[in-house]
Formats: sequence, structure tokens, C-alpha cells
Amino acid sequence: MSEGYKLGDLVWAKMKGFPPWPGRVEAPNPDSKKPANAKKNPVQWIFFYGTSNYAWIEESHIKPYHEYKDTLVKSSKTGQFKEAVEAIEEYIANGEVRVPTNDVSDTNSVFDRLKEEETSEKKSPKITKPRKEPTPKTKRVDNSAERRPAKKQRRESSTSNSASNRVGSVSPTLNHSPSPPRKSGSTLLNRPANIARPVTPPLDVETLSQTLKEKNIMPSNLKFGFLGLGIMGSGIVKNLINSGHSVIVWNRTQEKCADFIKAGAEHGLTPSDVVLAADITFSCVADPQAAKDMVFGNCGVLIEMTPNKGYVEMTGIDAETSQDIAEAINSKGGRYLEAQVQGSKTHAQEGTLVILAAGDKSLFDECHSCFEAMGKNTFYLGEVGNASKMNLVLQLMAGVTLAGLAESMALADRAGLQQKDVLEVLELTSLACPAILDKGKAIIEGGFPTQLPLQHMQKDLRLSLGMSDQLEQPLPLAAAANEVYKHAKRLGYGKHDASAVYIRARF
Repeated sequence: MSEGYKLGDLVWAKMKGFPPWPGRVEAPNPDSKKPANAKKNPVQWIFFYGTSNYAWIEESHIKPYHEYKDTLVKSSKTGQFKEAVEAIEEYIANGEVRVPTNDVSDTNSVFDRLKEEETSEKKSPKITKPRKEPTPKTKRVDNSAERRPAKKQRRESSTSNSASNRVGSVSPTLNHSPSPPRKSGSTLLNRPANIARPVTPPLDVETLSQTLKEKNIMPSNLKFGFLGLGIMGSGIVKNLINSGHSVIVWNRTQEKCADFIKAGAEHGLTPSDVVLAADITFSCVADPQAAKDMVFGNCGVLIEMTPNKGYVEMTGIDAETSQDIAEAINSKGGRYLEAQVQGSKTHAQEGTLVILAAGDKSLFDECHSCFEAMGKNTFYLGEVGNASKMNLVLQLMAGVTLAGLAESMALADRAGLQQKDVLEVLELTSLACPAILDKGKAIIEGGFPTQLPLQHMQKDLRLSLGMSDQLEQPLPLAAAANEVYKHAKRLGYGKHDASAVYIRARF
């Protein structure tokens, strides 16, 4: 034990992502592996009151309970935090630990509820006392009362006019009729009604792609779990199954598992069930918060993570989130690898993704046959975080480029040029590349069938900007592009293809 703390000491312990929490220094379990940096940064095995949780916490994140009680007892207003404070005070008074009401096998459910309560507190409206204002002059009140209905009436009139214009001028696929440059006094263009996203055809899970046939893969004898059967995960799992790998799957929407089970996969009822059954588990979900929920949430990965099991994070996340997950997996004796992917839905289904990996090298080697089935190239980039950073750099390039393409096509249409002519000329220049040409065609056709969801592109730009804040690196173009994607997302195009950013650029 460190000289700073001894067994039984009552403390405030700070776990990443949560407020300082009342706890007690305990003797670690025999199978609890210390973090790799424990020699450099001393750690203590902490029991958290009001929960059934234990964790290794760095001593720099621990403070004596009584000394800091007056300050830290106000650090959270959630019900779970108040229960924890009551539990430690009851222990001080009676020497007893109150068992939490949640199932003790669910090691993080209390912290999940804490997140939910904090989120609901942020969302719930604050009740404030009405502010007394000086009574305005009678004349001013009468004028404002007359103005408001008139302003509302003008808005309704404009809406009805735009609706009637849309019926005659805009088709469901955004036929771009050339329009001459408008004079400064003319009205603004009318934004079309939300374009319905084309129906995604069902994935043919059992048919091998030509690319996969040519690879002639020798599958690993290990059993692999996969969490998340979304737009990217479904294509990846299809290739794992068809290349002969043993796979057990889980998805939040259980119905999506049916076709994969029919093709030979097993089905796990929860993420923890998948981890229990598999040697190595992959995760490919929506965003950093969803990735954390897989690990720390109810029936999450950590519950069944045991020494030497592997966990591979394929979700597009930031380096800090990846390091937090790695620390949690390593604390249970598991091995962690981040494997970020470059590509779209088509690349995932054909097995031509580019894979950027970082973390445990032995785990990387054991995943070789899986990566061969998923992609055409795989890179190992060293320590955890490097792959996430590389992926965000590349996504920043893609996001800014696509926003520029959308604005260029909007300008061409506004100037009376045929967009197909623009694309035809572009194809003959040094700027031509598959990504730009494909997105250009999607803009002209106007249906925006999803290859990479717009909301995922906006998420990656946001994470890139977060990384730039930490490094104090200005990103003015990325910041401007992010605002354009945010607006397109707010207009209802988050689940459309990222090329739907054109709607915001044009209208």
C-alpha cells in the first residue's frame, strides 16, 4: 500500500466522466490487474458507496473524505450521488455499508443512472421567478401588440406561397433546372420539403462478394463477438461469417440479428453475453457515448471481461474516449485495440475498408484474418489514441472537401450552369477522385441514399474540432464546415448520406 492512504480510509475518488464520489480504500481482488502506469502514478483499489463498484483510481484523483466534505458534497445534485453520501455517513455512524438497490451483478448501473439524471437535469426547464420590468408607456404597448400579429401573418403568407411554388418547381429528386442570376431585390430560393431517404435494400448476408472470393482467407480458430449491426457493422459481420469465422452478434434492435443468425452466426442477448462467449469482441456503434455505454453500461462489456480476452473498438471516437475504454479493459486484465475504419457502406460490404489500428500488438496479430476479411489495407500505428487521431484527420479532410463540393454545385446551379456538365469537366481534371465524383452524382440525383450518414460526418468534424482545442491548433475551415453540417442535420437530413449537406448549401 502507498504511504498516502491505508486500508479503510474514507475518500473522495474521481472516476473519469463522473463527479468525485464517496469511497473507501480496499484491498484489491486477486484477479484485479493494476493499470500499466501504476508504477509511475500510484493507484488505490476503491469501493464506491451507494454502488457495488470497485476500480483502480490514481492517488492524484483521490482526496480525504472529511477534509474535502464541505466542498465536494455539492459536486452533484443527482439522487444516486445523494444516496452515496448518505451511505458513507451511515457507515461513519454505524460501521455498516448499505447495499445498493440495483442488482449487484450490474457493476455500472448506478453510474448509468447518474448519467441519465444529469442529462435530464440539463434538459428539464429551469423554473425562475418572473422578473419585474418597468411598465412601458401605453403607446409603445399598443404599437407592439399591433405589430406582432402582422409579422405572424406575413410569415404564414410566405409559407403558403413557398408551398405552392414547390409543387410546380421541385421534384422528389431535386431536378435542378438552370436559373439565371437573381437581382438583389428578388426573393430567396424556396427550400424544398424534406426529401424522403431512399429505402435501403436488405443486405444479402449469405452471398460472397467477388473481392472476398479472391482473398482466399484462412480463418482464425478463435471465436469473435460483434456488437452493433448498423450501416458499417452489418457489412463487416457479413464478411466475417462468409470468410469462415465463428461469430456471435448483438444489436440494440434485435430484429437485425435474424439474417446473420440464419447465415450461421450465434446470438447474444446482451453485450456481456457476447464477451463471455467470445475470445475477442468487436464493437462498431454510433458515437463515443454509445461506445462508452457498451463498456460501462447495464450488462456491459466490463462485467464479463476477464484476463486475456480481447476488445476491439471500431466506433469512430476521439483519442480520450479510446484511452478511457482501454484503461477500463486493462484494469480487468483484458487487452484493448482500437481499429478505426476509412470507407463507406459499400466498402464495408465488399471488404475493401482501410483499417487503422493501435493498442495491444498481440491482439492486433490475432485479428489478422478478421482484418483481411474486412479490408484491403491495415496499418498498426502504435499506442492507443493514434488510430483515432489519424481517423479524425482524414475525416476532417473528407468533411471539408464535401462541403466545398456542395457549395460549388450550388453556385453552378445558381449561375445557370448544368451540374452534370460541371461534373463531366471535373472528371477530366486532377481533382477527380471516386469520392468527389460519387458525391457529385448523389447531389445531381438528389435522393441522397446513405453510404455515410451525414450525422456521422458532423460528429467526426466535431471531434476534430475538440482535438484542435486541446492542441490549440486553429481549424477555421473545419469550424465553418461543421456549422453547415449541423444546419443540414437540424433540417432533418442526419440519417441521409453526407452529400445531403448540399440542401443547406443550395437553399
